[in-house]
Amino acid sequence: MAKRRAATRTTRAGLPLIVLSTEPGLTLQDRIRRAVREAVEAGTLPAGSRMPSSRVLAGQLGVARNTVVLALQTLLDDGVLSARARSGLYVAEDGGTPVPRLETIGGPSEANPHQAWRGRFRSAEIERSAFRLPPDWQRYPFPLLTAQFDRSLFPVREWREAQRHALSVREMDRLTGSAGEADDPLLIEQIRTRILPRRGVSARPEEILVTAGAQQALFLATELLAGPSTHAVVEEPGNPDMRRLLARRGAKLQLQPVDEAGLVVNAGLSRADIVYVSPSHQRPTAATMSMPRRRALLDSARENDFLIIEDDFECETHYLDRAYPAIAGMQTDGRVIYVASLSRILAPALRLGFMVAPPEMIEAARRLRTLVSRHPPLNNQRAAALFLSLGHYDAVMRRLSRVLRLRLLALRDALNHYLPQWVAIPPIREGTTYCVQGPPDLDSAALLNEAAARGVLIEPLDDYFGRADPPRNMFRVGVTSIEKDRIREGVARLSEAVRALTMDVSAALPADGAGSLRGPALRKAMRGATLLCRTVYGDPCTIELAPDGAMSGRAGADGEDIDTGRWWVEGDLWCRQWTSWAYGEVSRLRVRITGDRIEWFRPEGGSLVDAGVLARTD
Repeated sequence: MAKRRAATRTTRAGLPLIVLSTEPGLTLQDRIRRAVREAVEAGTLPAGSRMPSSRVLAGQLGVARNTVVLALQTLLDDGVLSARARSGLYVAEDGGTPVPRLETIGGPSEANPHQAWRGRFRSAEIERSAFRLPPDWQRYPFPLLTAQFDRSLFPVREWREAQRHALSVREMDRLTGSAGEADDPLLIEQIRTRILPRRGVSARPEEILVTAGAQQALFLATELLAGPSTHAVVEEPGNPDMRRLLARRGAKLQLQPVDEAGLVVNAGLSRADIVYVSPSHQRPTAATMSMPRRRALLDSARENDFLIIEDDFECETHYLDRAYPAIAGMQTDGRVIYVASLSRILAPALRLGFMVAPPEMIEAARRLRTLVSRHPPLNNQRAAALFLSLGHYDAVMRRLSRVLRLRLLALRDALNHYLPQWVAIPPIREGTTYCVQGPPDLDSAALLNEAAARGVLIEPLDDYFGRADPPRNMFRVGVTSIEKDRIREGVARLSEAVRALTMDVSAALPADGAGSLRGPALRKAMRGATLLCRTVYGDPCTIELAPDGAMSGRAGADGEDIDTGRWWVEGDLWCRQWTSWAYGEVSRLRVRITGDRIEWFRPEGGSLVDAGVLARTD
């Protein structure tokens, strides 16, 4: 572990010898300044004592004299050191007071220091998720996560430029003035004219509030709209933080199911006061709410007089030319409170989100925000506004969309190759994650540990379910934290972990392959056959095996994904090789046919790979 406290000794000449810390991530000048500051605070360099010359310090530390001069100049500017004419640098009289030790301030501790806190909290304890991401998750070779981003995606150059402009003298003069409760008008304008139109939302400046991330916007909404008499509908599975925010306010929760078209809209919404929904990419299933479902939700809101909180947390990961409009853009009566952030990739640096709602809601949220935390830092707001106005946001989002789309396709193909039988994924339009379901006997908690031991990180889904008995065999994998070229190996290792935990002996072939077709019988069964299957993402797939060994396949709802290849028999193994499907690699499999059901097994271990229907064309 890197040492933070600078060590000092005395040289033979009586001058203090300063030893630099080894903490990574600091420049040489930073380390010199830290070492001197800590020596001053510890009293090793007392107030009024003379500093070694820059030449002597450079020799002690083995660094260039200019580096030492620059570090000392900064300490001089900060008041740690003071200069005396024709004498040199000294520790400032008011900068060299040693830091008192903790025990001289607080005195001796009580036997039970927590006793005074018992019974003090006036609200229910906030439940915490059982899942904890390892703090060193970036060191794992295969982080198949969706809530984290690898460093390669962050626009360092563009963000630095925006920050540099935001910290100019002219901008700093503006920031040091009194802003009251107001947000940066330039950021409001950029959100209004650049971000919202892409989602089909039109808003006036007084209908937009900047928040410290989308989470603060949800907090403000629940604080203002929810209470013990509120009937709140949330998605099941759905955002656990939203459930906790509503539960904190004492609201009555109704868990509304989600399918491949998003939140189910039915008579169950008739008692609702608030309906929370994440229509663009449902959290956590990634399902996109269909247009008929969106219209039905708006119709139900008018008929039953409830409000909609629309969480567009992943609004910028749209790969298609014709993305669905936000529900807030389809409304006509102001019932929708729209919540989003500038970008999930920028969130760690910005912590900026926004709320769009009628002026009376925005004004109430602004007053509550002021009471809790004032407004988000104006320098961050201005940097974000410049990031948008300079065109960086558009360029970064285009690049991000291309990268994430390729990664998501790589993940889909890898799951289809390695876990086609055990994983069922509903079709999704876009996004960054797949919500997957393993065999019934899979324990996601055990899989989490088994996969991590192979260098793979995944996220279980237990916490996303509000009911007491969540399914234990569901988890999700994402692409925001792993490079495209590593996805295949990561999924291959994940499939090994799944098989290690769920090996179904009854579904496996015996070691000698008993029960599978052999030689001539295998060749006869496959010649001229048509195989009807489904891909891991739910689309139909038809494979035709010509008698001469040619092979063709069509997949997709409209058969739009087409490939060709060849098949042959080696001994008792059926072999196939596609041009591009299955990575264009040769697969050697044992085959068992029972009635019109065909099953493929691995030669080693006899585990089931996939299954389908055998149709005849002759």
